[in-house]
Amino acid sequence: MTAPALPPSAMQARMVELLGSLAPTEGYNLTALPDVRFLRSNRPLSRAPVLYDPGIVIVCQGRKRGFLGDEVYLYDAQHYLAVSVPVPFSMETDATAEEPLLAIYFRLDFSVAAELMLQLDEQGLAAQAAPRGLMSTPMDAMLAQSVLRFLEVMRVPLEAVVLGPALVREIYFRVLTGEQGASMRNALTRQGQFGKIAKAIRKIHASFAEALDIGQLAGEAGMSPQSFHAHFKTVTATSPMQYLKSTRLHQARLIMARSEVTAAVAGSQVGYESASQFSREFKRMFGRGPAEEAERMRKAFALPDPLPSSVYVASH
Repeated sequence: MTAPALPPSAMQARMVELLGSLAPTEGYNLTALPDVRFLRSNRPLSRAPVLYDPGIVIVCQGRKRGFLGDEVYLYDAQHYLAVSVPVPFSMETDATAEEPLLAIYFRLDFSVAAELMLQLDEQGLAAQAAPRGLMSTPMDAMLAQSVLRFLEVMRVPLEAVVLGPALVREIYFRVLTGEQGASMRNALTRQGQFGKIAKAIRKIHASFAEALDIGQLAGEAGMSPQSFHAHFKTVTATSPMQYLKSTRLHQARLIMARSEVTAAVAGSQVGYESASQFSREFKRMFGRGPAEEAERMRKAFALPDPLPSSVYVASH
């Protein structure tokens, strides 16, 4: 016999209790699963630039707000965030030492998502919705129950390794069939103009250190430069060259936080020919010079490699 589901308030309290113990230290806490991180933040974080990898962020306590163009994306205990393509935006966090922000980050495993989408397609589940790169969606009861079971399993090392992957797949299923699941499935299949822009975005992330220009990226997408520029901005709320610059600066910050190289070396590694231009643009984006920001990153995320690539912000 299946145990009755807990009332929503009790379920939420249990998730906070479990995640609080699974994320004992501030910043990202590693788990037995390579694509899952638990996050704790004991203080509010002011609005700062971020660049998330495709994935799912589920907040059990506290609140985050993402800002992209004129849109505001809330993710808290009642809403989760889903990202289908890397999108640069800004984010702020509400948290206190008494009620820290507690969240789960699932970096998207495309092979698992693709297998699920194939099964859903075979079952006739249509994906007729506009594809979107970033979505904030209300947490429904079924997803909440899946998350709670996942956290219960993650308490026990053996269960985490053996049962955890199946529960991650279940959470993917809930997201892909949820309120905005059709938009995410459509985005992940990279159809139409969205798919062409996604191809150019993959080129940027694979070759950001190269001397890319609008003509090359438009060619990658199979579009004219004018059409490419317009559609790129629709998907990412920024221009292709601004997106490339943002990707380079975020990558440089990650390089400096991981390896403690100088700003000149990091700038060169991500494609800057001028160290002064790199430092100037870095400070304009992050509000601090490269050395100061890299040191703050190291203190905020005292983690071994691999530091999750989504940690492109002060404290995610």
